[in-house]
Amino acid sequence: MITAEEIKSLAISGEGYNVEFKIRVPSKIKEIILELCAFANSEGGYLILGIDDDGKIYGLELDNITRSRIQNDIRDISPNIQVDLYPVQVDDKKVWALDVPSGKDKPYVLSGSIYVREGANSQKLTTAEEIRSFFQTSNRIYFDAIPCPRLDIDKEWDEDNFQYFRHESNITGNVTTKQILNNLQVFDDSGIIKNGGVLFFGKEPEKLFPHAVIHCVLFKGTNKVHIIDDKYYGGTLYNQYKQAEAWIKDKLKVSYIIEDMGPRKEIWEIPLTVFKEAIINALSHRDYYEQGAVTMVEIYDDKVVISNPGGLLPAVQKEFGTRSMSRNPLIFGLFTRMSLVEQVASGIPRMRDEMKEAGLPEPVFITDGGFFTVSFKRPDNNGAINGTINGTINKEAVEDLVFELIKSKEGITVSDITESIGKSRRTVMRYLDTLKKADKIEFRGGNKTGGYYLK
Repeated sequence: MITAEEIKSLAISGEGYNVEFKIRVPSKIKEIILELCAFANSEGGYLILGIDDDGKIYGLELDNITRSRIQNDIRDISPNIQVDLYPVQVDDKKVWALDVPSGKDKPYVLSGSIYVREGANSQKLTTAEEIRSFFQTSNRIYFDAIPCPRLDIDKEWDEDNFQYFRHESNITGNVTTKQILNNLQVFDDSGIIKNGGVLFFGKEPEKLFPHAVIHCVLFKGTNKVHIIDDKYYGGTLYNQYKQAEAWIKDKLKVSYIIEDMGPRKEIWEIPLTVFKEAIINALSHRDYYEQGAVTMVEIYDDKVVISNPGGLLPAVQKEFGTRSMSRNPLIFGLFTRMSLVEQVASGIPRMRDEMKEAGLPEPVFITDGGFFTVSFKRPDNNGAINGTINGTINKEAVEDLVFELIKSKEGITVSDITESIGKSRRTVMRYLDTLKKADKIEFRGGNKTGGYYLK
């Protein structure tokens, strides 16, 4: 049975993969039962009545009739599963806990459908194909839920990374590390850390899982013939995400603009937010059972490609872009707690919208061949500044813009530069003179037909 102190701890930590709050019993009790079914099909959990979504404890009284209705409706889950319903006095408030174990006879079905936990939400599977694929893929056991006794927790625990996770997850108050990890179900019932916990909080998880790394490669041209840069990034999954993101930023082009004398604004050739979505998706949903492949980030002259082993599950294939299901719900839930995943199934539409708003083609998704791949097209001029830039731009930024234009298109004329940056010919000539005095550029050709080149 869960204690009052544990409930306080859960309330502070918030809803998650194994915790659901309801401020009251809904009029349709099936809404509660499907959550219980999802917990049973996953790693178990608690549904607490009398707490709102924000973790505020209001308390609740349950009469005998309502309790009987809940207990009767639980019997609609097949096969039968034991769910304990009991009150817990939390200070001056009484709440009711529905305590659900991780079922041993998965899959559990409610009204012909299977419900599973996906982060802090429950998802429904409806067809036999989806059900078979879901449980066959993980052999009824998620990779991130498997205990990992090989990790020496005393030596390999990354405390700094955990404290950062706690900060980003807004877990405040006097909640111990042990309580938080128990709430997150990072350990199994015997106290052994799970694979997902190793990947998220272990110092060097790649020592135990050599394939759990990101491989970043920069190519010259549009194919895989000439490699310019080649890096492998290990460490915790969050650190892998940050290192891969930093590597991408180092390779892409960016311009700096100041509008209305405000702070400098970065304009990247491809919006950085799409890479956040793609990398987090790859780390959360990749098939970690597949040890012969790694998560990849590849940059070519014309595109950026991010891929991970493990294609789409059939449950998602038919509703791609509107439905989500993770092979690693513990990992996905931990990223969700850090607010790196805004809401389930929102990543694909958001990447499409970001590319469209940047005036770029929508990302291309390839979901066959055992991999999931997303490709982002770079601007045709390989990221050089293009088009008219509005607003007030500081002197150094304009000089950089003019230099980048000449670098990307040697022989460019004053008229072309003027049109590209939205400045007068006189202003452009002033910056050109500055660059010439710095011995960076030179003018070649006749006064009317000549252009500027790098010196």
